[in-house]
Amino acid sequence: MTAFADQNPGLDPSPRAAELQARVSAFMAAHVGPNEHRYDEQAQANLPRYTTPQIVQDLKALARAEGLWNLFLPGEHGAGLSNLDYAPLAEAMGRVMWASEVFNCSAPDTGNMEVLAQYGTPAQQQQWLMPLLRGEIRSAFSMTEPEVASSDATNIRCSIRRDGGDYVINGRKWFTSGALNEDCKLLIVMGKTDPDNPNKHLQQSMVLVPKDTPGVKLIRNMTVYGYGHAPVGHPEIEYENVRVPAANMLLGEGRGFEIAQGRLGPGRIHHCMRLIGCAQRALELMARRASSRIAFGRPLGDHGSVREDIAHSFCEIEQARLLTLRAAQTMDRNGNKAARELIAAAKIVVPSMAARVIDRAIQVHGGMGVSQDTFLAEAYTYARFIRIGDGPDQVHLSQLGRTLLQRYSAAS
Repeated sequence: MTAFADQNPGLDPSPRAAELQARVSAFMAAHVGPNEHRYDEQAQANLPRYTTPQIVQDLKALARAEGLWNLFLPGEHGAGLSNLDYAPLAEAMGRVMWASEVFNCSAPDTGNMEVLAQYGTPAQQQQWLMPLLRGEIRSAFSMTEPEVASSDATNIRCSIRRDGGDYVINGRKWFTSGALNEDCKLLIVMGKTDPDNPNKHLQQSMVLVPKDTPGVKLIRNMTVYGYGHAPVGHPEIEYENVRVPAANMLLGEGRGFEIAQGRLGPGRIHHCMRLIGCAQRALELMARRASSRIAFGRPLGDHGSVREDIAHSFCEIEQARLLTLRAAQTMDRNGNKAARELIAAAKIVVPSMAARVIDRAIQVHGGMGVSQDTFLAEAYTYARFIRIGDGPDQVHLSQLGRTLLQRYSAAS
């Protein structure tokens, strides 16, 4: 049997990516880490509540001036990095919950920029992609609905109906992350233009909706384990007779499911990359705490169970990182469709791994671990949420299991 290393050479980043990784890490150490508490203070003091803290705006300008900008995006509009090259950069950014925005690499803008770059018309790109690339505006992706199991996108009920030269949108969405932020100007809305089409995957479409369009009603913010996540927010939105020009349709009627699959593949891997950064930082905090905290007359790290937690965490992070890199490499070499099994595997493995590691770190920190004095509590909510976001574990497990059953039963 051929060794794994022979099958998958070159999991290390390119020289350019290694140089960018060093620069991103240095920027994080010099400018982001020292300002974590300032971000919290500004976010809590801001009025209106969903104003981006000034420290983020200042650091965005600095990062752009240093060329650390749009690193996630391949092709002419971005840095031209491969998925494999971007992975360690995203991991470095993932160590601080809000850091990705500093480099214009934060969700959901990353996915929306990819959609506009890949599927948008020149006019749509000029109106929306260019301001997003410059970091002048933000955007949101409005897909999940409260009344149906949105893990099955064919269930979506939001109506997108053609009326002359316009489309009229009616429906209710929630967890539309980013839509409350005052800089959010664009909503990409998924709904049904052809609900009676016998092919359920051709019923859906995506349309561009300016947030200030009449009929777009922000109902309430959805909290995650009690976190409101200002200045981002995850609102419930009602679309009541929202009218937009027909030119706002993305790619064409019936192409929404296709766009969603193209958008979510890279997005899932990006979340995995950031979560590995969260888990790595949690491990480092856990080790430092275990070395300095005295309990029952000796450091916590002298207790066998704590040592085992640290060792298990290291092993699990390394395994998850290799899986994510392998998925990224396969996306680069063979395309997102060919990598779908590895993308699914990473999406199954990484959020659960990160939640376990962060939970162990919380335990070692005691009361401090669930407080605002570390990033651990908020990082745990992120890891736990991503076990649902971009498709719940059960969907990925079912689809991956079905594919493997077909492959291996046919081979026998």
